[in-house]
Amino acid sequence: MQLLDIQGFSYEQRHGLLPTLTSALADCGGWVLCRKTLSPSMMEIRLEIQLRSIVDLYASIVSSGLELTRAGHLALTDLCTCRKNLATPADIGQVVTIRLEISFLEEVTLHSLLMTGCIPA
Repeated sequence: MQLLDIQGFSYEQRHGLLPTLTSALADCGGWVLCRKTLSPSMMEIRLEIQLRSIVDLYASIVSSGLELTRAGHLALTDLCTCRKNLATPADIGQVVTIRLEISFLEEVTLHSLLMTGCIPA
């Protein structure tokens, strides 16, 4: 399978969300390949997970407090549907690579919102 890009955001502070999210990803069987800071208010987590555990991953992301965009929800829902309809154990054993981009909105100032007219993605 190819790389899946998912965007999410949080109003929590970075030091509050990241330990919870990292633990949740590991608990559902995900392997964090790398974490990197893209900007002062954005970071990226790349992870791999077997397709058989995608429902657990989806639940873990949502329960950690990370808000997903509509496109993120749809992408994960598509994977859950794909998993449900695959027949063989080899098919659901496929590894999916996910790039999770997180925006921390507590660091966005009112001035930056007024200047751009929108919330940074």
